[in-house]
Amino acid sequence: MPDRDCVTVLLPTYDEAATIGDCVDGFQAEGFDDILVMDGGSTDGTREIAEEHGARVETQSTTGKGEAVREAVSNHVARECVLMADGDGTYLAEDADRMLEPLDEGYEHVIGNRFGNMEAGAMTRLNQIGNKLTNRLFALIHGEELADILSGYRAFTRASFERLTLSADGFGIETEMAVECVKRDIPTTVVPITYLERPAGSNTNLNPIRDGSIIFLELFRRAKTSNPLFYFGSVGLLSGLAGLLLAIFVTIEWFVYGVPHQVLALGGAAGILLGVQLLMFGVLSDLILTLHREQLDRIEAVADGGGSDVERAGE
Repeated sequence: MPDRDCVTVLLPTYDEAATIGDCVDGFQAEGFDDILVMDGGSTDGTREIAEEHGARVETQSTTGKGEAVREAVSNHVARECVLMADGDGTYLAEDADRMLEPLDEGYEHVIGNRFGNMEAGAMTRLNQIGNKLTNRLFALIHGEELADILSGYRAFTRASFERLTLSADGFGIETEMAVECVKRDIPTTVVPITYLERPAGSNTNLNPIRDGSIIFLELFRRAKTSNPLFYFGSVGLLSGLAGLLLAIFVTIEWFVYGVPHQVLALGGAAGILLGVQLLMFGVLSDLILTLHREQLDRIEAVADGGGSDVERAGE
């Protein structure tokens, strides 16, 4: 696994005074000497407590976990590897070695699977259902099973992070990172970790409805460039189905009751036509994307072969 002096521990925080001290102590006990607390403007003394426990503390320019992660890695991390965890006491510093080991095996991004060993009460039933739906939707859209794409426990190389195109401000950052890893063919693996219940006195900043909606929208939005057939096809299917139902209703009303519905008939026809067009556009976009990926693979193969030829000539 990477040496401790090659790793920065990143803890994004916002009002985590009840837990941040123990989090910093835990990673220090595991031998990490560079612990960066990236704070989103806490008002409960989080920054002061983190500094008292020996962490390096920076305040991000705006709010949101996504902004915290981007600013931290871009502006405040100089080391080769990053071990990222939440500052709420739900992740174990003792799992750090398990998270970092795959980076020495050729992987560039590691996700900690909270479902590997989840403590009773660590996640509500609603959140468990939402997480499982999100993971299944991710696998359907992107064709890769990553078990727990919403996990906040990550290990990654700084070089691989710089290849990601990230824009999410809040909790959508984990989803966005997972999508980008698949899209950029960044070697990614999943390891089981322990997930603990939040300590007493620690309140979550996660709103299941608001943040869950953001995550689902982010997944769907990202499908536009990674799985256009799903993106356009799903909207086309809904449009076509709505148009078909309207057409059936208009037909029944006309033949059974003799009541015409010209406007609804036009709406039904428009819905069906739009659905068919979107489906065709999705098929064409998927074909273009496939051809584009094949072309990129050929270019990379030629570049690798050319490099080998140059090396052999030099020998």
